[in-house]
Amino acid sequence: MFYKTMHPSPIGTLTLASDGEVLVGLWMEGQKYHGDTIYNDMIIKDDLLVFDDTKKWLDKYFAGVRPNQSDIRVAPIGSEFRRKIWEYLCEIPYGTLSTYGEIAKKIAPGAGNAQTYSRAVGGAIGHNPISIIIPCHRVVGSDGCLTGFSAGLHVKIKLLELEGVDMSGLSTPKSYNR
Repeated sequence: MFYKTMHPSPIGTLTLASDGEVLVGLWMEGQKYHGDTIYNDMIIKDDLLVFDDTKKWLDKYFAGVRPNQSDIRVAPIGSEFRRKIWEYLCEIPYGTLSTYGEIAKKIAPGAGNAQTYSRAVGGAIGHNPISIIIPCHRVVGSDGCLTGFSAGLHVKIKLLELEGVDMSGLSTPKSYNR
């Protein structure tokens, strides 16, 4: 059985999901793949300890405090490959960036076609079911392009700015309109 609650934030309403013990989902309003790892109906339950802890963590984060990632017990649902990528994302420090290619090289050094593997990494990152806490927003293209954020680039930019990332060397796709 899965439970959910909602939490307001500066980037819109967030949906939190849990199995009753650990956080299994955190999605932003309008996010692509919202709730796609939960195959059962979620019951609204606002009084779970994991939800209280997550809400406090998120409030600190949006206040500009660097909350400790390990304060929230997470258990994202996905394939072994995806979970490996999501674990790596948790190693990207607050306020810093990595690229899809760097992650591909770290996860599978010497893997065949690096470009194909980078795309697989991108797919796993795009399906991250615990946004913000598993910081997929800290991943950019190798050329510094802010691509691939399932909640929209405007949200990715807000999160990176909140973390104090130097945005001067980053770019947006030509098709992006603020």
